[in-house]
Amino acid sequence: MDGIIQKLKEGYFSNLGVNAIWLSPVTQNPLHAEVEYPFPHRKYSGYHGYWPVSCTKIDSRFGNSQTLKKLVQEAHKKDIKVLLDFVSNHVHENNPIIKKHPQWATDLILEDGTENIRIWDEQRLTTWFDRFLPTIDYSISEAVEMMTDSALFMLSEYKLDGFRHDATKHIPTIFWRTLTKKVKTNFPNKSIYQIGETFGSRELIGSYVSTGQLDGQFDFNLYFDSREVFAKDNTSFKQLHNSLMETFSHYGNHSLMGNITGNHDIPRFISYASKGLSFSEDAKEAGWDRDIKIKDTIGYNKLKMLTAFITTIPGIPVIYYADEIGMVGAGDPDNRRPMIFEELNTYQQDVKKNIQILLRLRQSKLSLIYGEFNLLQVTDKTYVYERNYLNQKSIIMFNKGFESVNINLNKDLGAYKQYFNSKIENSIVTLSPFSFEILTLN
Repeated sequence: MDGIIQKLKEGYFSNLGVNAIWLSPVTQNPLHAEVEYPFPHRKYSGYHGYWPVSCTKIDSRFGNSQTLKKLVQEAHKKDIKVLLDFVSNHVHENNPIIKKHPQWATDLILEDGTENIRIWDEQRLTTWFDRFLPTIDYSISEAVEMMTDSALFMLSEYKLDGFRHDATKHIPTIFWRTLTKKVKTNFPNKSIYQIGETFGSRELIGSYVSTGQLDGQFDFNLYFDSREVFAKDNTSFKQLHNSLMETFSHYGNHSLMGNITGNHDIPRFISYASKGLSFSEDAKEAGWDRDIKIKDTIGYNKLKMLTAFITTIPGIPVIYYADEIGMVGAGDPDNRRPMIFEELNTYQQDVKKNIQILLRLRQSKLSLIYGEFNLLQVTDKTYVYERNYLNQKSIIMFNKGFESVNINLNKDLGAYKQYFNSKIENSIVTLSPFSFEILTLN
């Protein structure tokens, strides 16, 4: 955490245009390694924070309680909010909670004698992540009370601004309703933002988003369609637009869903976009077998387009660390490489500058935050839409083809501001291959 404090003081996050930081879990995890359940049974550790030995004690490898308090204080000085990743689905087997209340664990062995491990859908609310990670049975009211109180303690003690909730779909509704009620009761005058993580259908994801539960979830379905369209050359923007319309139909046009560049559970976008990683291979094993590298620098342009998309559609843009410089990485754990701040190459510097412009633009233009979404044009290789709010309008254009294209907006633009480097004559915008443009009009 000291490193984050240092970067806060240096203004790294403010200069990037960030106004909230999501911290991965910081509570105590085991000091020893464990053997992973699936073949080839590698040994790995809880460096990531998702094996809580304690639900409230800070892991000494990250700092201590004073370090976290200082981090939040420094962030608030910069008008940056802090969300903490909270793990409530399971605990490590050495956690005192499960030691004292072993009956709070769901059954590891199913009626047919098989182990209830990583059966994500059929045993969604009871499955274990591994043999040493008992899942908590929230049909037991005492378990609900204790774990929601632990979350409330973290909010209060460290003056946090919200949570990212791990494994949301594996936890029953009663837990989320109890926690959210406690949050609203104990913090009536503070806006606490809660976002969940659920891999599944839009119906399942949306079932956890309501006034009595979570404020939003990460829109993985839209992300996977975005990755498909921006990373692959033989895909169509029509596919992406249809996916966005599905998102609107399920969550509304003004939701607080998280639109991501990636996260720590999936391969980094640029690994696919730069052809360092193939969609047809096992991404996790690829990370063990070879050093994933950038093979085609056009991947940087594709990453910039993805970032432009998630920052100009309704929802909350979420930048996975190091995506602001185009870091590569295969599956977990290769997608969690140490951050690089210095000696960036020209492409990495360009990606970072691109994100700075996009995030600052989004913060300064209400049309990009609250504006209605209107489609102007969509073809296989081009996508044009606008966001309108009162008398302010933003027009966003993409070209994912290998040739320049002319976008005829068919309107008098009047007074406008251009944010990137496309050629504009009258109402015709020329987009270079794998590029985008944003215009704002009053």
